[in-house]
Amino acid sequence: MTGPDDERAGELTSPPPKPVDDVFAKVEDARVEQWHLAESLGLLPFFRELRGEVGPRMIFEGKPVVMLGSNNYLGLTADPRVRQAAVDAVSRYGTGLTGSRLLNGTLPLHRQLEEELADWVGLEAALVFTTGYAANLGLMVSLLGEGDAAFVDSAAHASLVDGGRFSDGTLRAFRHNRPNSLRRGLRAWREQPDAGGLLVAVDGVYSMEGDLAPLADIAAACSEFGARLLVDEAHALGVVGPDGSGSAREAGIRPDLVMGTFSKSLASCGGFIAGPRPVIDFLKVTCRPLLFTASGVPASLAAALEASRLARSESWRQEAVVANARRLRRGLRELGYDAGGDDRSAIVPVVVGDDWKAGTLWRALLEQGVYTNCAVAPAVSKALLRTSVMATHTERDIDDALAGFEAAASAR
Repeated sequence: MTGPDDERAGELTSPPPKPVDDVFAKVEDARVEQWHLAESLGLLPFFRELRGEVGPRMIFEGKPVVMLGSNNYLGLTADPRVRQAAVDAVSRYGTGLTGSRLLNGTLPLHRQLEEELADWVGLEAALVFTTGYAANLGLMVSLLGEGDAAFVDSAAHASLVDGGRFSDGTLRAFRHNRPNSLRRGLRAWREQPDAGGLLVAVDGVYSMEGDLAPLADIAAACSEFGARLLVDEAHALGVVGPDGSGSAREAGIRPDLVMGTFSKSLASCGGFIAGPRPVIDFLKVTCRPLLFTASGVPASLAAALEASRLARSESWRQEAVVANARRLRRGLRELGYDAGGDDRSAIVPVVVGDDWKAGTLWRALLEQGVYTNCAVAPAVSKALLRTSVMATHTERDIDDALAGFEAAASAR
């Protein structure tokens, strides 16, 4: 039996029904249900805690693994010179700048880094941002006005897509690495009355597929239709091109704009835009993600600066990372895996196709001592395991990883 007090308690503990127009209503999403199911089965590859230094080998969940899930392409995160540069910056400037670049957040480190980066990619000037995402977003929102259009490769990074969406311009996609698809889109745009400016945005190396953009053909299309070209070199810098200067230099072209990040080869966190000085000066006074974001911390700036110098001067790193990727790619194909990626890239995707099969393979590899990244829709069109190598991996590291792939294949 229940009395009035019990009924009252029930009223207090039962959550009120959600109104139809509640912004929280959307959290009851099938993707969240799939997430919890994968978590319960031990197949969730996301938000796992890494403890300790991320190097060619590390301890994960108490077990030694070969690390094939890091963007530390040149192996510089553990370099004592990069570490010391970060420590020295903290000793001199403290742990943070607590202000934006515009006001109290610009250090001599910014100036030095911007000069080095502009020289490296062969453009006039550069501007450092706190994150690479903010760099792409801020550039596109600042440059694309009403009547303008951005044509973005369908496999380009989310920051480029979001930059086009959030701008006052029009966002258009063209088929991945298909210059003819781009040409058709640009031609149709130019045929419109009152058509404004055009910006074409592509990745130099695509982060999931590991393939390179056909930049010579894309640049030719831009020239034909009067479009500006932005190349996102996040996954190319340090790995591709002379002295690791990027895919544009590799292709022998000079894009209007280059974007790069510090969170891959440069062993830190942050991003930059390089281009003509008038464009960089324009961004300094109009770019909201720059003006209203706190400056990157001194340690990250100093680490990126030292890493950029080492990346340019120690050519063995670029040679080693490419050789390791080729060894891994060749071995995976010999084992029957669908391993892709360009031979000049550090990224070796293993296409699986099905989301759950990808999660199962990820777990099986982890049990064999191989850490990979699992990528599923909508990040990729077909589920895959994204592997990538470091310059500091040894041949033994790669061979042990291949042995793990072989054992995982036998267990399926």
